[in-house]
Amino acid sequence: MNEPRIDLAKITFGVLTIVLLIGSSLWILRPFLGATIWAAMLVVATWPALLWFESRLWNRRGPAVMVMVLILLLLFVLPLTLAISTITANADDAVAWFRSLTRDGPLQLPDWVIQLPFVGSKLAALWNETVASGVSGVEAKVTPYARQVTSWLVSQLGVVGALSVQFVLTVAIAGVMYASGEDAAAWVRRFGRRLGGSRGEDAVVLAGKAIRGVAMGVGVTAILQAVIGGIGLAIAGIPFASLLTAVMFMLCIVQIGPTLVLAPATIWMFWNGSTSWGIFLAVWTLVVGTMDNFIRPALIKRGADLPLLLIFAGVIGGLLGFGLVGVFVGPVMLAVAYTLVVAWMDDKDAIGPVAVAVPAGAPAVPLETPRPPA
Repeated sequence: MNEPRIDLAKITFGVLTIVLLIGSSLWILRPFLGATIWAAMLVVATWPALLWFESRLWNRRGPAVMVMVLILLLLFVLPLTLAISTITANADDAVAWFRSLTRDGPLQLPDWVIQLPFVGSKLAALWNETVASGVSGVEAKVTPYARQVTSWLVSQLGVVGALSVQFVLTVAIAGVMYASGEDAAAWVRRFGRRLGGSRGEDAVVLAGKAIRGVAMGVGVTAILQAVIGGIGLAIAGIPFASLLTAVMFMLCIVQIGPTLVLAPATIWMFWNGSTSWGIFLAVWTLVVGTMDNFIRPALIKRGADLPLLLIFAGVIGGLLGFGLVGVFVGPVMLAVAYTLVVAWMDDKDAIGPVAVAVPAGAPAVPLETPRPPA
C-alpha cells in the first residue's frame, strides 16, 4: 500500500506565504500597534466601569461609551499632557528662581549640616569651594553636562509630539473597542481555543486579569501619590508646587516614587529655618513615599497575583525599549507572559507519568500517578 507523498515544496511555499502575509500586515499596522495595545489595556482594565455606566444609562451602549471616553480624557490623557506642559512652561521660571538665590549673596550651610558626623566637614568644604568659584565657576562645571541634557531634550521633543498623537489615537481606538467589546472578546477567546483548546481559552482570561491588575496598580497608585504629595507641598508653601506635582506623577509612573521630589523639598524647609513645616513635610514624605507598598499590591492582586519586581522591570524595560508608551505596555506584556507561564506550569492535567532512573531490578516509580477519570 503506497504511502501518500509529502509535497515539501508546497508546504514550504505555504509557510513562506503565511509568514509574508503576517509580516506585511504587521508592517502596515506598525504606526497603530502601540496605540492599539495601549487602548486594549485600558479597555480591559475599565470594562466593568463601562458595564456599570451602561446599566444606569437605560442599558444603552452609546452614552456609556461617550462617558468612558470622556473619563479617559480627564483621568488618563489630561494628567500626562498637563504634566508635560507644566514642566515645559515652568522650566524658565525654575531656572530664574535658582539664579535669584545667588543674587542675594552667598548661601550658608545650616549648622546642623556642618555638624553631621563623618560627612559634615566634607560637605562644608565642597560647599565653600563651590561658593568661592561663584556662579561662573558653577556654570563652567555644569556646562558639559548641560549640553548633553539639552541635546537629549531636543531629541525628545519629537517623542513628546508623537506621544500627544498617540494619546488621541489611543482614546479613539478605545472608543471603538468599547462599542464592540463583546465581539472582540469572543474573537480572542476563539483564537485561544483554536491554539490550545480549553486551556488556551483559560489563558486568555488569565491575561485579561493580569492586564486589569497592572493597569490599576500602576496608574491609580501614581495618581494618588502625586495628588497627595502635591497637596502636602501646597500646604507647606513650597514654590512651584504644581510643577513638582507633575514631576512626581512622572516619577511615580516610572516606579521611582515621589521621595525624589519630597525629600529635597523637606531639606529646603529646614534650610530656611521653618522647622515646624519641615517636620510636617518629613512626616508627609514618609507617608506618601511608602503608601505605594500597600496600595499597589492590593490593586494588582485584585486582578492577578504578580510580583512587584516584575512590574518594576516591565516599567523600566518598556521605557527604555518603547519610550513613554512602554511605561504602560512593558509591565502588561511581562505580566501576561508571567501569568501564562505560571498557569502552564501549574496545569497538572498536562503532566503524565514520568519515570526516573532506578537501580537494576527495581520497578520504575512514576513521579506523579495519573489522575483517575472524574
